[in-house]
Amino acid sequence: MARKPTFNILMYSHDTYGLGHIRRTLAIASQIRGQSTNILILSGSPIVGRFDFPSRVDFVRVPGMIKVTNEEYLPLSIKIDAKQALNIRQAIITSTARTFQPDLFIVDKAPLGLKREIVPTLQWLRRCRPQAKAVLGLRDIMDDGESTREDWEEKGVYEVLDQYYSEIWVYGNRDLYDPIREYGIPEPISRKMVFTGYIPRAMPKPVQVREVRRDHGLNDDDKLVLVTTGGGGDGYGLLDTFLAMLENGDDRRPFRTIVVGGPFLPKRQRKEIAARARRLQVRFYRFHRHMERIMGAADLVVSMGGYNTVSEILSLGKVCLIVPREQPRREQLIRAQVLHQHGLVDYLTWPELGVETLRGKVLSLLAHPEPYQRAVRAFPFTGLEIMRQRLEEFCEPVQEPEEAVLIQPFPSVHSSSRR
Repeated sequence: MARKPTFNILMYSHDTYGLGHIRRTLAIASQIRGQSTNILILSGSPIVGRFDFPSRVDFVRVPGMIKVTNEEYLPLSIKIDAKQALNIRQAIITSTARTFQPDLFIVDKAPLGLKREIVPTLQWLRRCRPQAKAVLGLRDIMDDGESTREDWEEKGVYEVLDQYYSEIWVYGNRDLYDPIREYGIPEPISRKMVFTGYIPRAMPKPVQVREVRRDHGLNDDDKLVLVTTGGGGDGYGLLDTFLAMLENGDDRRPFRTIVVGGPFLPKRQRKEIAARARRLQVRFYRFHRHMERIMGAADLVVSMGGYNTVSEILSLGKVCLIVPREQPRREQLIRAQVLHQHGLVDYLTWPELGVETLRGKVLSLLAHPEPYQRAVRAFPFTGLEIMRQRLEEFCEPVQEPEEAVLIQPFPSVHSSSRR
């Protein structure tokens, strides 16, 4: 019997700040891989090697960059000029693509890559592998409409979307937030857009959740609050306020707490938070490889509300309090407002955040979680189902990995794509 040809998928995740991009890319890769599919991930994340990679998925690490401002990036570790570091990244990306010969190139969030570093690869694919497809994956909300339109017009993003991308997968529900309208996307580009819905995440097994609670000394009737700030680079304010709430409260707290500060929480701040957590008998982690297990054990998750964290929280059916960042982008605030309007989460803005307002929200959500639980249970997760449907147009049907237990997606999805 003739062997099926291998289908090569190259994925790009620029990863200059936080954990969301690489975790979303890994979540997608682990679920779209097939028996005759190879997936290679290009990533700038300094901690990409800490994650578990399933079979037929591997990564190439490019030099890390750290965001200083919206437009300025500096090398994360090596002490060289920023332009030189970007040239190295671009050279690795283009040479990897030419050697790997991808049949599909999936780009996460940044249509041009960091400082246009993937544009030469997009041009090479169009010129030398015209049968290959380039797909852009966008989170549901990038920023407010005016800022996104100005940014995309200035950088020529609309032209690149029109010329080089075969499809654009929007990881969200158009009924919740419509980027076509908000970002002024022209009709020739909007025809390429597929609204996949939110991406469900792997569910921990019940025994794993029980192990987490047992390992943290929790009884069946103990309430657990998880506080997480994603990558943690700008999470100190939330961590500081939450611990201050515990420090200024009754010693007989009606809940237990786990804090995950994030690998990018600055060292001085991390040491301070860890010391305060110890005094309060709060378990502190800098980074946890299996966040889904801790989330599965929690009764309430307090977070900053990035796309990836929200997807995990909703997938696990958890009650959530979001304290969204508002700078340098308003993406988290807009998402919190949209999801709150549909009864899925509660939130506090940064100007509202204080010891007493935070305490009031936490105690209220722990005491009355039912409205949010009902809304979350009805929330549709169609992301993987729709992506699999699209991939069937490109390669062999992919099989769902046996080890992943996922929330079953709802059958309907709003898409403007040609079918």
